[in-house]
Amino acid sequence: MKRSASLLLCLAFVSTAQAAEPAPSYPRPLVELNTGYFPFHGEGLKLPEDFPQRKKDIRERILLACGLYPMPTKTPLNPVVHGRVERDDYTMDRVFFESFPGHYVSGNLYLPKNPPKDGKMPGILCPHGHWANGRFTDNGAGTGVTLEQIAIGAERWESGARAPLQARCVQLARMGCAVFIYDMLGNADSLQIAQHRSGKRAELDGREPGTFGLYSAAADLRLESNFGLQTWNGLRALDFISSLPGVDTTRIACTGESGGGTQTLIMAALDDRLAAAFPCVMTSTAMQGGCTCENSCYLRIGQGNIDIAASFAPKPMGMTAANDWTKELATKGFPDLKRVWTKLGQPDNVMATFNIHWQHNYNHVSRTTMYGFMNKHFKMGLKEPVLEREFVVSSTDEMTVWTKDHPKPDGDKAGVEHEKTLLKYWSAGSDKAIAGNTDVISRAWELMIGRAMPGGSDVENEVVTKEDRGDYLFVKSIVHNSRDKEDVPCAFIGPKPEKWNGTAVLWLSNKGIESLGGEAGPPSAEAKKLLDAGVAIVYPTLYLNDAKEQPMNTPKSKDSTRREWQWAACYTYGYNPSLVAHRVHDAMTVLAMIRNHPKHKPSKVIVVGGDGAGIIAAATASVAKSSLDGAVVDTEGFRFASLNDQWNPMFVPGAVKYGDVPGLLSTSASLKTVVLGEKEAKGGADAIAAALGTLAK
Repeated sequence: MKRSASLLLCLAFVSTAQAAEPAPSYPRPLVELNTGYFPFHGEGLKLPEDFPQRKKDIRERILLACGLYPMPTKTPLNPVVHGRVERDDYTMDRVFFESFPGHYVSGNLYLPKNPPKDGKMPGILCPHGHWANGRFTDNGAGTGVTLEQIAIGAERWESGARAPLQARCVQLARMGCAVFIYDMLGNADSLQIAQHRSGKRAELDGREPGTFGLYSAAADLRLESNFGLQTWNGLRALDFISSLPGVDTTRIACTGESGGGTQTLIMAALDDRLAAAFPCVMTSTAMQGGCTCENSCYLRIGQGNIDIAASFAPKPMGMTAANDWTKELATKGFPDLKRVWTKLGQPDNVMATFNIHWQHNYNHVSRTTMYGFMNKHFKMGLKEPVLEREFVVSSTDEMTVWTKDHPKPDGDKAGVEHEKTLLKYWSAGSDKAIAGNTDVISRAWELMIGRAMPGGSDVENEVVTKEDRGDYLFVKSIVHNSRDKEDVPCAFIGPKPEKWNGTAVLWLSNKGIESLGGEAGPPSAEAKKLLDAGVAIVYPTLYLNDAKEQPMNTPKSKDSTRREWQWAACYTYGYNPSLVAHRVHDAMTVLAMIRNHPKHKPSKVIVVGGDGAGIIAAATASVAKSSLDGAVVDTEGFRFASLNDQWNPMFVPGAVKYGDVPGLLSTSASLKTVVLGEKEAKGGADAIAAALGTLAK
């Protein structure tokens, strides 16, 4: 029988009806990339009133996931534009510039020979998908692949069938646009990080900046990832194209396919300079992007690609679907997007084509849709349909940015040494920007925990056992959280009602009630001191504390069908809370139960963490400080930076970036907080009880 939530169930002598003994906490289902369903999360939004805050939340979560919260200081691009290739009515230049000092973004710039009459060109960014040779892709003249594309109606001309990435750049330049197509990491001329998705490597698995590389535990603790670096490269590419003479900065768009479609969605969500976006074969409620350049820790917790796309509203956005993970877009996802644009007053600014008889593509038909989209929304005045014609396919030698006069990076400017240096620079910039900035650190922890406090109506308490033990009361119950569909087993000990002083302690411990005497009692000396002082104590069993195996997604044995990069932590923490976050969620559920009883509200609530749960208490104090009156945190000297395994139960991606444990503690400075376990203070139950005695007065 469920009853209204209350710490004081043990004090109020409720009905003697009891529930069955609570079962041990069970693993909550993990969301996985290829099996998850990622519907629109905005059904409950009031539009347009709630839209600005939702857009802000999505943007900040993406920035966090990218390792770009706060945004790094932008350094000079130092662009090099050279080796122009002349064609009939367009030109192609070779370009490289520095997104971070010494780290190059490479690509080709296509320009019209006959710019628009007003002298202002739209600027179009073209991130590309996972083609074998990146922007150098050429299926070859007369080959089976090329001829098949023409035969099935996917391509109209042999040049487009051979080089579809070049085709869209050429046509957009012919339409009067400045077009920049740039390399993904490890593709084409992007040689400094040799592999696009290498996975964890022993030689790049140190702990200090300058000793680690991408995919390491240290990098994940700082949210430095393939995805984040690729996104930063795209933002700097936007800086580059915006700086070009003749580019109309009010008409800049981004369009890409597959992994480039993901980057288009991300860029659209992050940068207000984009006026239009056309992500192809990526906006979906199914698989969200298979590569590490499309995934990062925290990216899709509480949001998916439909939400990310919706954050661009009401600006013009077009998209395509194919016979891939986007094939249900017409009925799953796109109707939600249409409603958002309609509610924001611009229903004609969002469109999609559903050519699901073709496989994953950015073919001539899809490109033609995109040309019409750009023509319409950028008011280019071209006769429609805007159709491609043949063009001269450029060779790798004509496209490469590395030449005799501009040699490719080598030595310590490429490979392992470059990667270590690059991440060291990234880390130093983050440390400088974040140090002492409690507003940024607080917001980061809110995003990393990823949940607001439940309301009083969201929680109910179900009594399991209730005992009068003479000088104190003992109750076991289960707190049900209906909002988040989670249950938290709890034990309560408290003085008799007439002796309760109004103070409640939320005691968090990896030992549960065993930390203060055990279920059978009697209470430990520390617990008895609190009871004698009139304090009631709640002991939740935190998520998986009572399970035999704690790490939430530890690979028991590596699946031989997976490559090393497919074990990247982003595929777990990008879709699921960390174990620490789960436990903070449980603490918040019980805290909501304590705070919201209509008849027996405590006058003071203090959170305590010890026996391995000090960090849980610190994080709870950080995100729920408005519901607390104090905190006692026994850190036991723990630091996130000591972890070298992403599957450690205490692993929290980003924790080192945001100041480690001292940074976390700084976010609850407004609370009366006692910190134990550091050099100046010995921890343990006795020290905790002594600190509580002071705070509970």
